[in-house]
Amino acid sequence: MDQRNTSDARYRTALCVPPEHPCLPGHFPGHPLVPGVVLLEHVAHALRDWRNQRLARVLEVKFLAPLQPGERAELELDEAAGRIRFAIEREQRVLARGVIEGAP
Repeated sequence: MDQRNTSDARYRTALCVPPEHPCLPGHFPGHPLVPGVVLLEHVAHALRDWRNQRLARVLEVKFLAPLQPGERAELELDEAAGRIRFAIEREQRVLARGVIEGAP
């Protein structure tokens, strides 16, 4: 991941799951899609990079559109009113969004 536009209130980074990632066989043969749990793993890594916290809880998540292997997407974390929200977008289309909690 490469960090961009990082501040105390917001963190942005690019993500891309390579076609040879071990999670892809079975998701789905002939039409691979990146599983939601892998997207959440990227959210967890971003939280660690941004706040040096682990992902303690996923309070809410919606998967709205698929990400295919090899596609680049943007991951953004931001904090407002004590909550950390995330969004994963590709070409200004939201693929996933939600609310998480971090812990030291």
